[in-house]
Amino acid sequence: MEKTWRWFGPKDKITLDMLRQIGVEGIVTSLHHIANGEVWSLDEVNKMKEYIESHGLRWSVVESLPVSESIKYGGPDRDKLIENYKESLRNLGKAGVKTICYNFMPVLDWARTDLEYPNGDGTSNLYFNKAEFAYFDIYILKRENAEKDYDAVTLSRVEDLRPVMTPDAEHRLVENIIVKTQGFVNGNISEDDEAPVATFRELLKLYEGIDRDALRANMKYFLEAIMPVCNEYDINMCVHPDDPPLQILGLPRIVTCDDDIKWFLDAVPDKHNGLTFCSGSLSAGAHNNVPELARKYADRTWFVHLRSTSVLPNGDFREAPHFGGRADIIELVRIFEKTNPELPMRVDHAPLMLGDEKMGYNAGYSFHGRMLALGQVGGVIATVDRDIKEGKI
Repeated sequence: MEKTWRWFGPKDKITLDMLRQIGVEGIVTSLHHIANGEVWSLDEVNKMKEYIESHGLRWSVVESLPVSESIKYGGPDRDKLIENYKESLRNLGKAGVKTICYNFMPVLDWARTDLEYPNGDGTSNLYFNKAEFAYFDIYILKRENAEKDYDAVTLSRVEDLRPVMTPDAEHRLVENIIVKTQGFVNGNISEDDEAPVATFRELLKLYEGIDRDALRANMKYFLEAIMPVCNEYDINMCVHPDDPPLQILGLPRIVTCDDDIKWFLDAVPDKHNGLTFCSGSLSAGAHNNVPELARKYADRTWFVHLRSTSVLPNGDFREAPHFGGRADIIELVRIFEKTNPELPMRVDHAPLMLGDEKMGYNAGYSFHGRMLALGQVGGVIATVDRDIKEGKI
């Protein structure tokens, strides 16, 4: 697999020169300065491509070309927004950038409650505490009938939290759930939003009456509309699984499991309609057998995210070391190297370590932690490639 790295543009504190020195081959990035729904001009695409190439690297994957909320919930302007999306795809295709990672998650891109959960070795990781998330939903967001979405054990844990949830603790939850994990990736809420909870409530209202079937229909509508452009320019669209792969905040989630993946691939059976295989997101669902999913869908996977999670009995999950948790990354490398060794791959959500926590990196995107993970995974790839050449696997 091609060793790639998610990079957040020229203002990223991690420079392209640094990435070239640690063995990165391809860059995964976006035009973050262009607002969601606006056209990416050929000029802007080429500027980014040429900047990356001037540092001896290539623009391997767009992550992401955001799908506007109105496309997801089927708003009155969705056809106009889809036309803009198609024009952006054409310009990417003309520039030779042909792998597009996107998601179809309503409102909330990915969710964690703690961005620096301490590990025993002095590092820290992202963490999802189900009770804290439920507390946010019930007592901060105050979503109507939210408590009906949680089991008795979780609700009991929520009540245990109430006496210790100070205003500062509540502010931390808001920051972690709807601000710091969202705004830096073309999210709906930015860090300078003065009333993020109120903004978030308004976003949720957009999905009133939109159930699982309706969201699926809107995804199919979107994919059918863009496939002619993808076929013309040989562009691979690869949807990212929902993170976490669970129903949350009363919103429908439609890329969470085997049945979901099969549905969207069958709904639009074009080879350019494919999957971003994120082993971390999928492993956060105890219902998912990650290597089994990789074997089943390797031929429709166009981009790989390698990370792993550990799921606790109470429903919490935490980012695990790249060789720990539920994902079985060594086996995943075997599967994808045998199926398509040219796939772009990036390591993901590595720990904060060796001073990363002082650098102000985007949540989940440390330098030293990801560098360690890239070295580990790179060693596995080299070993697997040798074993394939020698006929051992």
